[in-house]
Amino acid sequence: MSASEAHLTWHGGAPCLWVWDGGRGAPATVLFAAFGRLFGRAPVGRIDRVPIDVPGTGRVSVPCLRLAVPHLVELLADRPPSARWSGSLRWAHRAVETAMELVGSGRLTAAVEDDDIGLSARWTAVSDDEGAAAVARLAAELPPVASAAGPIDAAAIVAALVDAVARQGLRWERWSAPLPNSRKRPVATIRGVFQTLADPTAPRLRVAYGMDGTVDDLRTIARVLDDERRRRSGEPVVRARLRLQVPAEADGDWRAGLEVADATDPGRWCTADDVWAATALAVDVAGAERHLGVLADLVRRAAVRLAASVPPLRDLLDDGEPSSVALDLEDVAELLEVAPRIAAADVEFFGPEQLVRASARVHGSATPAPAAATSGGLGATALVRWSMTVDGAPVDPAELARAEEAGTSLLHVGGRWVKLEPTQVKRALQALRRNEAELSQVDPATLLRLAAAGAEDTVAPALGRGAGKDWVTDLLAGLPDERLEERVEPATFVGELRHYQRRALSWLGFLRRLGLGGCLADDMGLGKTATTLAHLLDTPGPHLVVCPLSVVRNWQREAERFTPTLSVAVHHGGERVQGEGAAAELATADIVVTTYGLLSREVDVLAEVPWSTVVLDEAQAVKNPNTKAARAARRVRATQVVALTGTPVENRLSELWSILDVANPGLLGSLTAFQRRYAVPIERDHDAEAAAGLRRLTSPFVLRRTKSDRTLVPDLPDKVEQVAWATLTREQATLYQAVVDQLLADAEQETGMRRRGLVLASLTRLKQICNHPAQALGDGSRVAGRSGKLARFDELVDELLEADERALVFTQYREMGLLLQRHLAERSALRVPFLHGGVARAGRDTMVDRFQDGSGPPLLLVSLKAGGTGLNLTAASRVIHYDRWWNPAVEDQATDRAWRIGQRSTVFVHKLVCTGTLEERIGQLIDDKRAIAAAVVGDGTSEAWLSELSTDELRSLVALGTPE
Repeated sequence: MSASEAHLTWHGGAPCLWVWDGGRGAPATVLFAAFGRLFGRAPVGRIDRVPIDVPGTGRVSVPCLRLAVPHLVELLADRPPSARWSGSLRWAHRAVETAMELVGSGRLTAAVEDDDIGLSARWTAVSDDEGAAAVARLAAELPPVASAAGPIDAAAIVAALVDAVARQGLRWERWSAPLPNSRKRPVATIRGVFQTLADPTAPRLRVAYGMDGTVDDLRTIARVLDDERRRRSGEPVVRARLRLQVPAEADGDWRAGLEVADATDPGRWCTADDVWAATALAVDVAGAERHLGVLADLVRRAAVRLAASVPPLRDLLDDGEPSSVALDLEDVAELLEVAPRIAAADVEFFGPEQLVRASARVHGSATPAPAAATSGGLGATALVRWSMTVDGAPVDPAELARAEEAGTSLLHVGGRWVKLEPTQVKRALQALRRNEAELSQVDPATLLRLAAAGAEDTVAPALGRGAGKDWVTDLLAGLPDERLEERVEPATFVGELRHYQRRALSWLGFLRRLGLGGCLADDMGLGKTATTLAHLLDTPGPHLVVCPLSVVRNWQREAERFTPTLSVAVHHGGERVQGEGAAAELATADIVVTTYGLLSREVDVLAEVPWSTVVLDEAQAVKNPNTKAARAARRVRATQVVALTGTPVENRLSELWSILDVANPGLLGSLTAFQRRYAVPIERDHDAEAAAGLRRLTSPFVLRRTKSDRTLVPDLPDKVEQVAWATLTREQATLYQAVVDQLLADAEQETGMRRRGLVLASLTRLKQICNHPAQALGDGSRVAGRSGKLARFDELVDELLEADERALVFTQYREMGLLLQRHLAERSALRVPFLHGGVARAGRDTMVDRFQDGSGPPLLLVSLKAGGTGLNLTAASRVIHYDRWWNPAVEDQATDRAWRIGQRSTVFVHKLVCTGTLEERIGQLIDDKRAIAAAVVGDGTSEAWLSELSTDELRSLVALGTPE
């Protein structure tokens, strides 16, 4: 052995370069010099001492340059051997060339291997005759010096080189896994595997990618990859199955038999008996007769696992060639209960085609009953007959009860066996008994709620499990015969209702006779209050009106004006009735007016009163079903609940569900089902069919008319809406960009609720900057000359003052209202009042009265939330929205303070928007929300359906809205 010759040996799976110098121990400089002379480049590796067997000397510790396998591939690939190379280097070069040929020929597959360290992703060559011959030649040519550090396996070296060559090739091609970037565990795990396979430095999956939580996914991938390797090597890839066979007769024997099926073509399968008999079918599944042993081993291993974990199958091992076992009915029931254990034993379970999972369902059919007084109401009742079905076939409840008592989950129904869930059977029987006891005679409202719950096909408290559309049809057939009758205001009503108000009065009466509630959703200013008072006047009391504090006085005044014969009690303030006996005293008044806040606080008292009618004015207060107001409203019981709102849909369709669920609890089913069937398709996908379906379903219970319909209010003047564009000043633009830059930087660092809060706060600040820098900074600084929007506002004010007009100015920010108030005083010497939430009731009334009678300034500043409802400000012919909210309904409500009955001039609406800012996006968002609301509840341009409304129409409309 020459002292100047560099040798390559293998130690610990890594190639090691070393130089023998006669036992003196070659220093690092000698190794580095040898490396540079051989390869013409600096080495990549580390110096380590390795025990080497040196001929004539014995085993000594020699300094070596330990290389990584990928680095060896880089050194030797596509490089002709040098005359200076030793025999061991030449052999390594041939090994690298062999690996490159295997990779280049495509005889390659990926694998995930589990060893003592962890899970690794590797490339491996497909085993075939040509590859095996190449490895055998290398093994025969292996020079002794290559194994000087210990015995080595030529096949293992080639395998490591194949993996390294594939990784290097992928890196050179800049390859990456062509998989979607997803957080779903299986997809993310697969992506991690292929990213690892493309990385020459990181074969360890868990170490490189932190996948400790996805070990099961990795092992599944390993199995799939191993199947592919075996398939390409010509081996059969098969799976064990267990099939449960139904007896031909109801009292016959059941059998569970083992089968073997091709993993990719389940149609190629055979029984275990075929395997033991080596039939042609078994040979076909094996692919060749020599592979039948693979099938036999699979059957034996599956039988051992099943016998150990599935008690009814323990007899499988009684036979040296396991095939099938006979089972009685009790064994079958137990087998079905522990079916997950079969899958855990890596065996696929096949129930028979005749054995289906079925549900025991409570089914109702109703017939009209003679009219009878219900609890506090006038609605007729329906008689409901309850029955039981299993898998669509009628079943004697007594037979089902016997099956429940015996603890069996199998039942022979309609000529076939079905499997039942024991807990579901128990619940269905309980529901049947409860329904027969409590729901044999019901009012129409309850009937519709039962139909809605049944149509959802969910487990409902009173129903067991619904039975689909037939359930709805049978139930709704029992609705009492009723038809909408034309009504006029009662004789004691002071005043005359318009024709469309009489329509609403007739509609309310129709619903009341059926014991149903509704939502009167006419535009603001169309006289919902007067219509409702006429309805209450024609109905025995007591009646409860719940409204915002700002309109309590309005209800009191309107009742005194239109229905002076009714006594009105305001339940609010320190003088309200309280304590013991409060409920009884309230019941003596014809109408009790209270607020949503007080309703939440004193719901226990108000729920004691047997109300005839509950009126929820500005019913958007209950649009969120989880608020205190909504929960309290549901606790107060009445013969009829009437919701009044001009905006049944403000932001999302769940608000419509909440309002109607207060008026008719349960009528539209659960919120979850409503979201799934209507809200998500309409809001996310703009599904026109779903919107039309929801409109059909809710139309009997929502009456919507708008002021844009000239047939309703022909004397109402026009409303002209326009955007008043403004440009940011340099100061505003600088502040705006700074907030945007900071938002983008912060958003990359935050996640979850913190990120959402950050974005919302930044958007709010951007809106404030668009209004005025002084509002955003909150520093009390100068107002004039700093805001493009304020400059555009000044132009509008100058124009209306010159024309001697009056205007309402709305802002959602109290701070901005105070700035405008100060600015108008400084610029025009106008002492403009500002109506906001902090103004007392007396001050509020004074502001409104002075604006209306013309004794006050021509401008009235109004906080959007405080003054957006319950005000009549028809003295204004102009409306200015200084800033726009995200909610189009609130904006329209504010405008309707001026554009309502009593207005004599065309109303011009100006909406201030800064160009190139998020305010433009807000405008588009508002338009989109208006389109959704119009598609669902209508635009009020037609009420022809109202004249045809009857029980039959109601039945068909509701049935149209139920799921198939």
